[in-house]
Amino acid sequence: MFEQRRGGRILPLREIEARVVPSMRGADYLGFDFDGVSAVYTLKFLRNGAVIWVEVDGRSGQILGRTDR
Repeated sequence: MFEQRRGGRILPLREIEARVVPSMRGADYLGFDFDGVSAVYTLKFLRNGAVIWVEVDGRSGQILGRTDR
């Protein structure tokens, strides 16, 4: 992942978080996972006792899916 980020191919986690966390009002941000093969960040949130997973394309920053929809 470091090599991909340094080469500008993968957005840094802080940038992904800055795009996603504010849109998750009322949810606590618990952390993330990164799949280097697919370049997908998975951010984990907790709202009202329910876990919400948000998948984000690490190249574009686009949200690919959410488990609460």
